[in-house]
Amino acid sequence: MKRDSGYNTRQKEKLLDYLVGNKDRHTSVQEISSFLAAEGSPVGTATIYRQLDKLVESGEVRKYSFDGKTGACYQYIGDGTCREHFHLKCLRCGTLIHLNCDHLSGLNEHILEHHGFTVDPAQTVFYGVCADCAGGSR
Repeated sequence: MKRDSGYNTRQKEKLLDYLVGNKDRHTSVQEISSFLAAEGSPVGTATIYRQLDKLVESGEVRKYSFDGKTGACYQYIGDGTCREHFHLKCLRCGTLIHLNCDHLSGLNEHILEHHGFTVDPAQTVFYGVCADCAGGSR
């Protein structure tokens, strides 16, 4: 696992461990803060934001700002599992699904060709309900 060369505190390690352990979902600063407090390492939100900014800058974490109301959320991408693809996010359980789909890349090409707009798949999230939350129905 890639670690930056900056000063690593116990709290920073716990923060990164949390992000790695939750890499399949977007997580908020509040969730991170609650986790660190439960682990016996409470950290102020300003410190969490500062550490997250450094991890975003180093390319280990991606920051998402979707609607401007709910605040940013973060996802660990340092292991290369989350790059150029669309995402599905369950509105019930919060699961984040990495979606590699040839049909959607065709949609991307259509939008570029016919509308002159390039979609960033890594920043594009489709919201709905996952099969588990829907009771296994498709």
